[in-house]
Amino acid sequence: MRAVVYDAFGGPVTVRELPDPVAPDGGVVVRVHATGLCLSDWHGWAGHDGDITTFPHVPGHELAGTVAAVGAGVERWRVGDRVTTPFVCGCGRCAWCRAGDAQVCPDQTQPGFTHHGSWAELVALHAADTNLVAVPDDVTDTTAAGLGCRFATAFRAVTHRARVRAGEQVTVVGAGGVGLSAVMVAAARGARVIAVDRDPAALEAARRAGADHTLLADGGEVVAEIHELSDGGTHVALDAVGSPETCATAIGALRRRGRHVQVGLLPAVEGHPPVPMDRVIALELDLLGSHGMPAADYPAMMALVADGTLRPQDLLDDVVDLDTAARLLPDLRTTSRAGMTVCDPRR
Repeated sequence: MRAVVYDAFGGPVTVRELPDPVAPDGGVVVRVHATGLCLSDWHGWAGHDGDITTFPHVPGHELAGTVAAVGAGVERWRVGDRVTTPFVCGCGRCAWCRAGDAQVCPDQTQPGFTHHGSWAELVALHAADTNLVAVPDDVTDTTAAGLGCRFATAFRAVTHRARVRAGEQVTVVGAGGVGLSAVMVAAARGARVIAVDRDPAALEAARRAGADHTLLADGGEVVAEIHELSDGGTHVALDAVGSPETCATAIGALRRRGRHVQVGLLPAVEGHPPVPMDRVIALELDLLGSHGMPAADYPAMMALVADGTLRPQDLLDDVVDLDTAARLLPDLRTTSRAGMTVCDPRR
């Protein structure tokens, strides 16, 4: 199969032939029709993820396609089924998976991190009966691929972790794939959304996704502007970037008894940011982590996508081939992210 490959952290990224993967016991091989280009893929390439231990390595963790091979013990899936999967794949055996919380499975696998990922023609996935999700006929491959990490992560962060309600005010810091998805989901739930980003094009995308207000993060007045727009701070703030500055901005944006959701990765290589715990204590703020979304929670989201209430396809910026994906990977951290880019390995 053809795949995007790198042989060292921070090293050259190329497209070359690799052996086809074999379906593991309980798992499947999926023929990839679409796979997202996510900032997490850049973190992996840069050496920020300890799950990547062997080379050559294939990135990619957001995907949709058809089942190409089925391993021993799989009961629910057949060759030819259209599927997607969360980027966190549970083991299917532990108490967390049995309770429907595979996103915190202690024995989880993640394509593109614990093993070869989906920037390839084929990808192996484990514990298929726990982790695969059927793609409805009226949802395209590119739309389904965008759900696996950024959109599903934002959906769970807004609906399950922050429990955003109609009429509440929400600050979203960062208008990349996760942030734009969070804006769309929060707006669909009837919240009033303030989006913050340093890129005017990303803020324009946030307006299209449903943001009521957009603020350019170009100075130290952003928190004060949020408080002015929201009459003293928003009920919920979500950091969709993952830096000391964006984490502090999100926490600073909150009103008393507000809820902060940390979604953006804060890699240890950059140090752990100081959290203003005096503010957390004095205002009784809730600090919530959010890590993907299990397959068990997909039906509610997929139904809203299928009926048009949520339109992740509107966040799609470009569809590229494997060679272009390889060229883009080293610059994903600094490239303007006013939408999602998806790779079609069949091109």
